[in-house]
Amino acid sequence: MSEALATAPQYQRNPADVPLEEIDVSDPQIFEHDTLWGFFERLRRESPVHYTNSRDFGPFWSVTRFDDIQYVDKHHEIFSSEPTVVLGDQPEDFAFVNFIQSDPPIHDEQRKAVQNVVAPRNLAELEPIIRQRVQTILDGLPVGETFNWVDRVSIELTTQMLATLFDFPFEDRRLLTHWSDVAIATPELTGSDAVTEEYRREEMGKCLEYFTRLWRERENQPLKFDLVSMLAHGESTKGMINRPMEFIGNLMLLIIGGNDTTRNSISGGVVALNQNPNEYQKLRDNPELIPNMVSEIIRWQTPLSHMRRTAKVDTELGGQQIKKGEKVVMWYISGNRDGDSIDRPDEFIIDRANARHHLSFGFGIHRCMGNRLAEMQLRIVWEEILARFHTVEVVGEPVRVRSNFVRGYSELPVRVHPR
Repeated sequence: MSEALATAPQYQRNPADVPLEEIDVSDPQIFEHDTLWGFFERLRRESPVHYTNSRDFGPFWSVTRFDDIQYVDKHHEIFSSEPTVVLGDQPEDFAFVNFIQSDPPIHDEQRKAVQNVVAPRNLAELEPIIRQRVQTILDGLPVGETFNWVDRVSIELTTQMLATLFDFPFEDRRLLTHWSDVAIATPELTGSDAVTEEYRREEMGKCLEYFTRLWRERENQPLKFDLVSMLAHGESTKGMINRPMEFIGNLMLLIIGGNDTTRNSISGGVVALNQNPNEYQKLRDNPELIPNMVSEIIRWQTPLSHMRRTAKVDTELGGQQIKKGEKVVMWYISGNRDGDSIDRPDEFIIDRANARHHLSFGFGIHRCMGNRLAEMQLRIVWEEILARFHTVEVVGEPVRVRSNFVRGYSELPVRVHPR
């Protein structure tokens, strides 16, 4: 191997040529350039619990196999969600606090306060609202013209849905997407190059100010089924307004949770079907496959690449000795391609048996609260797409975001072709 190749950025190198101890899957450029797969495949095969001393994120353990990830996720008494679930450490003077970054009993109490928003009865009431909005968005698309699917469909739909869940002023709904993007888009947290820490703090201050105003309006009104009202009236959460970093932390958790999974799966589904035209034809021939395909999209896309834990005690995993206080990173994106747990994992198969057997929603007490809402939104999107279009054709290279946490797209140039 030439010296030039040996010193090239990791994303440009053949994973087989990188010494095992030098592989760093926290490098956000391997996600941006979609060259991550060989690195994770090699770790699953040769070092499934792998120690890295990253230049940017410090030392951590990578957990890359399905069963090991599931074990870590289920054992919160060994692997803590505190102080954060992203690879990078939060600034000590500006650290979010929220229930996904908490252990019981705080986690259980705060999650309980808001989980009714995605209860089956509420989802049934939301379905016609979502469908009407999807129909309006799709009917407004410019047939025969190239446009950015991410902005016109994926972001617009999820932003409208977030505005509904928060009962947020509809004319300001794009602020929710903006704040979601900014919250974790610094080099220090996820390797993103989107914003600086200074800008992040400034925008989170604006978010806090806006939501404080909404809270003050609703705390003296009867309880409604929106997330702000539920937090303001919940026994375990009504004092949160006096703890600003906890308030903004839980707001961002709910906004990001309601935004990134669905938004990037909507885009990812279009990418997957274009890369697998036989599966697209299978879908046209049998639209009843949509619910199963939704699960396959969420596995194949894996919209959140990782979740971090911190060891609460000395423990052993995969033959490695992990010390109390060390970072342990569950790479969901790798577990979802583990051939020991998923048949033909690198293939996109819309009629896959047991398609819900994936890691994208997590396991245990931290399993995604809004998973059924995300699945419902994706199902409705594809039902309405098939009713209108023969093909959503990708006509240029997708532009992926630079982040080791959110696996997403900023641009997806497409043309829609009517039935």
